[in-house]
Amino acid sequence: MKKNVKRFMSLLLTTVMVLSMLTACKSKSDETSTKDTPTPTATVEATATPEATATPTEEVKPGGELPRTETLYYGGLQWGAVNGWNPLSDDMNNALAITQSGSGSRTPMFETLYMYNMLDDSMTPLLADGDYKWNDAKTEITVKIKSAAKWSDGTPVTADDVAYTFDTDVKIKNGQGVGLAPYIESVTAVDPSTVLIKAKLDDKGKAVNPLLVVAYLGQTYVIQKAWIQKVEARCNNDPAAIKKDAGEDVVWSGPYHNFYNDDQKVVLVRDDNYWGQDASMWGKLPSPKYLCHTIYADNPATEVALKAGEVDVDQQFIPNVQDLWEKDGLPISTYLQDAPYGICVNMPTAWYNMDNKLLQNVNIRKAIAMAVDYDAINANAMTGQSPSFKDVPRSVMNPTDGEQAKYDHDAVKDLQWTGNDIEGAKKLLDAAGIVDKDGDGIRELDGKKLSFVAACPDGWTDWQAAIEIVAAAGKNIGIDITTQYPQADVFQSTVTSKKQTDYDIFMMWTDSAGPTQPWGRLRMLTSSEFNGNDNNWAGNWGHYSNKRMDELIKLIPGADPDKQKEYYTEAVKIYLTDVPSFSLMYRPDQFHVVNESVWTGYPEKDDGNNIPPLVLLNGYSIAGLYKIDLVK
Repeated sequence: MKKNVKRFMSLLLTTVMVLSMLTACKSKSDETSTKDTPTPTATVEATATPEATATPTEEVKPGGELPRTETLYYGGLQWGAVNGWNPLSDDMNNALAITQSGSGSRTPMFETLYMYNMLDDSMTPLLADGDYKWNDAKTEITVKIKSAAKWSDGTPVTADDVAYTFDTDVKIKNGQGVGLAPYIESVTAVDPSTVLIKAKLDDKGKAVNPLLVVAYLGQTYVIQKAWIQKVEARCNNDPAAIKKDAGEDVVWSGPYHNFYNDDQKVVLVRDDNYWGQDASMWGKLPSPKYLCHTIYADNPATEVALKAGEVDVDQQFIPNVQDLWEKDGLPISTYLQDAPYGICVNMPTAWYNMDNKLLQNVNIRKAIAMAVDYDAINANAMTGQSPSFKDVPRSVMNPTDGEQAKYDHDAVKDLQWTGNDIEGAKKLLDAAGIVDKDGDGIRELDGKKLSFVAACPDGWTDWQAAIEIVAAAGKNIGIDITTQYPQADVFQSTVTSKKQTDYDIFMMWTDSAGPTQPWGRLRMLTSSEFNGNDNNWAGNWGHYSNKRMDELIKLIPGADPDKQKEYYTEAVKIYLTDVPSFSLMYRPDQFHVVNESVWTGYPEKDDGNNIPPLVLLNGYSIAGLYKIDLVK
């Protein structure tokens, strides 16, 4: 919390707490939902954790009102109802429980071997016991499993579970299997507590990509072998059916599990038998009894709830977020006290749909990108919460010093652009013979007017503002760009399909920080390996293909630092020349805005806890659930 606000708010917090407990900060869905669920009821106990005790309450039934002082409310993660609880699937639309990411997977319900921490690029053991160990040739990694680790049914987590999960991911070709199979030869159980991970080798006997082997450790969930076999049996071993299975009977290893969900909210309840309270892990249970995500219509609705204290942790862009404490005096804070208020490691990007024949013309793609006013996006869409492209020239790297040092800036200087170059874009199109032939203000190519649809999810206000600026750039250079804002779940389902004709230009994120970066981001932006895959959440959603870029993606991971810089520089040249997509801004991996009227102790820079600002869910950020406490 900002220090000046903290002094002011200390006089008010007692009153706020009383009011919040009386009102329970309940949403409409808390009051009206009657949906039945097979999940058992949970009884709230006064001694739930050492950190967050509360007055005993009556039994809480699924769909009923949650005790405010035992519930951590989220916003900005879940859009639309969840599809299920199957961690083998890429299509569960279940933000709290199922998100596997190279920058740190969310582990409240399903767990990884390690937890990645973007603050120091470290891996902290979770299901694993101690550090992972490479062999001398750096072709194999050995991992031990904690003896205390248990599944929710009381059985131990074993190396067999780890191995069977990987084999299944590869067999059914889900996102993890498709992404890792080219780089990991096998995952085997040496004994019940020892996992051996063998890298794919090149013709010289070296690991094809040691970066991705390490990333696997903190990215891929370990799923119970017995449960997977149960799903396989009822799905007749059909990969498509396995991935569509809702997983309502799933077994988990994490501290929370499904309590209730409908089209208005998702609630996880703490598993008070969670193995992680063992001294070999956290030594206690996480503070909140419940994690609840109300499904709001859009960002503005979520922001209203945040201001009212109905959301505790908000993962969304808030324009001029500093006004919430500087002008409104609210007990709201961010990880950094000053702009940009978060650690900018992500690059929301406008992707071109390369299946559109008009957009296969590089002059059109480059002209639109040159004409976009990025300073206006920073000022209007980001309200200054982003470095500019003048400060950090575009490439495939994020603004961090470590990534910026990985390519030769001078070698690509002539290919970079800072935006709002209307005349330059017009000249480029004119020289290519892409002109307005009938005087209606719209240029044509091969008899077809340059008319495109640009899209992003409805309610994502910063993205919508950016897309409007892209559309305005098109108008300024004789290209008709109309905007569409579908619901987020519809948008994402469309964009991740193997071929779509609904959107010609669309916004998606990029990889953020992680053990594979910036290689992983380059792969995500450009690799043709993802083309033709349905439910593709891995990247290259525009279906770009460049043979040399694919070669560079294979060469970079095993190269020495000097050679890597050479390869990265060449890759940046290709990317800036072909323009298959163009980043619109820099921003945090996740926005991390918290309201401290009920809970306090959230991660802040230089607080000594080394917990990244990833909404207390991703990678080592989940440690924050064990640090927060009720406001006294």
